[in-house]
Amino acid sequence: MKHIFSIFFLFFLGAIGCDRTTKPLLNFEVHGIDVSHHQKAINWDSIANSHIDFAFVKATEGITLKDSLFKFNWTSLERIKRYRGAYHFFRPGYSGDEQAQNYLDAVDFLPGDLAPVLDVEVLDGVSKVVLIKEMYAWIYRVEIATGIKPIIYTNQKFYNENISGYFKDYPLWIARYNTKEPYLVDGRSWDFWQYGNKGELEGIEGDVDLNVFKGSIVELAQFCTAPLTVSN
Repeated sequence: MKHIFSIFFLFFLGAIGCDRTTKPLLNFEVHGIDVSHHQKAINWDSIANSHIDFAFVKATEGITLKDSLFKFNWTSLERIKRYRGAYHFFRPGYSGDEQAQNYLDAVDFLPGDLAPVLDVEVLDGVSKVVLIKEMYAWIYRVEIATGIKPIIYTNQKFYNENISGYFKDYPLWIARYNTKEPYLVDGRSWDFWQYGNKGELEGIEGDVDLNVFKGSIVELAQFCTAPLTVSN
């Protein structure tokens, strides 16, 4: 019985740790969040009074889905004059080219917006070969349309197991929920780091992902675009 109680107590402590609020990493200069319809209607005026410098917002997923709050979040970020980026949640089982078109149809870029983001987290039952092929299709289409190299978002484990060694010229946004920086087996460095998913900010109901940029606010501008005219 004592052994069972010890196991239960350790599990309880682990559960508390998982629910722990993410604390800001104050040793970085540039801070950001990423959101979608899951955060519901955000009070962006409250965000404007916070330490947040940039935000990535979900725009699309797959070949047809568009986030129900994307337009609200996108225009609000322009209004409060924060760096804004739009991400596409990638479904490897569908055409990368068609997914790129869904994204380009949804996002109206302005000069100074952050580069497009390809969010890759799942295989959806396809092989690594198919994953890389369709990722290249999406990236090529979006890069040609916007005139800037897209940012690739994924988590540390998925990168190391599936993407390592590819897309060496493209910026990386890596998720690792830890106080230790992401470790990539191919020796690459990250540009953006999503270090926790239980942040608390006035203006957002519930938890929000917290991110940092590896550089200064001036250097962040290097990841922004003055896009070409997109012809659909």
